[in-house]
Amino acid sequence: MAQRSGSADLPLHGGKVPRWLGDRMTRLGAVMCEAIVHHYGRDELLRRLAHPFWFQSFGTVMGMDWHSSGITTSVIGALKRGLTPLSRELGVHVCGGRGAYSRKTPDELTAIGNRVGIDGAGLAKVSRLVAKVDSAAVQDGFDLYLHGFIVTDDGHWTVVQQGMNGDDRQARRYHWLSEGLTSFVDSPHAAIEGKGHGKIVNLADRRAVASRKGQLDVLRTLGPDRIVREVAALKADPLALPGAKDLAQPMLPHLIMPAHHDVRESDIVMRRLHGNLAAAADRGPADFEDLLLVPGVGARTVKALAMVAEVIHGAPCRFSDPARFSLAHGGKDRHPFPVPLKVYDETIKVLKSAIQKGKLGRAEELHAIRKLDEQSREIERYVTGPDLKKIVTSEYERSAQFDGRSVFGWEPGSR
Repeated sequence: MAQRSGSADLPLHGGKVPRWLGDRMTRLGAVMCEAIVHHYGRDELLRRLAHPFWFQSFGTVMGMDWHSSGITTSVIGALKRGLTPLSRELGVHVCGGRGAYSRKTPDELTAIGNRVGIDGAGLAKVSRLVAKVDSAAVQDGFDLYLHGFIVTDDGHWTVVQQGMNGDDRQARRYHWLSEGLTSFVDSPHAAIEGKGHGKIVNLADRRAVASRKGQLDVLRTLGPDRIVREVAALKADPLALPGAKDLAQPMLPHLIMPAHHDVRESDIVMRRLHGNLAAAADRGPADFEDLLLVPGVGARTVKALAMVAEVIHGAPCRFSDPARFSLAHGGKDRHPFPVPLKVYDETIKVLKSAIQKGKLGRAEELHAIRKLDEQSREIERYVTGPDLKKIVTSEYERSAQFDGRSVFGWEPGSR
């Protein structure tokens, strides 16, 4: 049985991802997914995408606003653009998207089913049902506007949906995973992210089975006048309903994405960050000796790779602080610093090279990247380092050197 794995508050942000960042997100997202499939298989990629903390960290390491709802839209879009050309090779297909694209999902799934030999019509029904559950069975004040459906050639799937509450400027993301799913109306979600807004009606919770049955019985046995009287009585004393005191929502892991744009030390587990930085300084020269001789690839790129490596290889518990991954490639809104395009491009170049060589049986670079993650976890237990302010200040001072760019333009001295 799939279970909710947590929740998070996501400030609702508008605007568009600039082309210069969107293109890079497409390439980086695709090659990171290739690495995950290469190391762990397609089902593990689906599990990662169904984990809300990992999903937020994945978008953050790609240079998106670290705390905002925009990560959902941009990640789904980037994966659709980046993985579609690789779908025959990887056996992973990304459907849907935002607005009108979400409504095309059933047709896309039917076409994929016909092409690869899985039940496309059945998957199309799943898509409609999942959307209906989160829009009708879970009434929590959020209106769905995005539906992303990721399916493999085996017919296994993950769904990522997002709703918005315009009045409160908040978003809620819902994660579904086919693995272990036995019912669409009995606690089916892998996770739900978002803050509670008033009373929530969740008829998809397993504890609501009596309610679902009772509603059908009421419709069959009571007339409209009787129903109105019963509702009035419940409003006066909500706990009068048998078993109501036993229906309190249990505590779940809850990731709070704050409203402030700047990245603060309170948003980051600093020992993990120091572990990333120290591993890059320690392992980089030893394991990337040949790579570091390539013009343009230096210590700063290896630092970014240390955090990318963790997103590829890290355990779920490592992603409780998505803000940390913004230290890899900055953020499009200059928080914590402008996106260092030279570093970003070199990260993509290194990962692509490692993947291509790995396909030919030369896995040294892939192993070196994985070792960065392993070393980070070993070192962080005892390593210390500068505070966040010093790290960010250093990045701003070198921003022009790395072709720093944001939605506000190039940093002075870049290009």
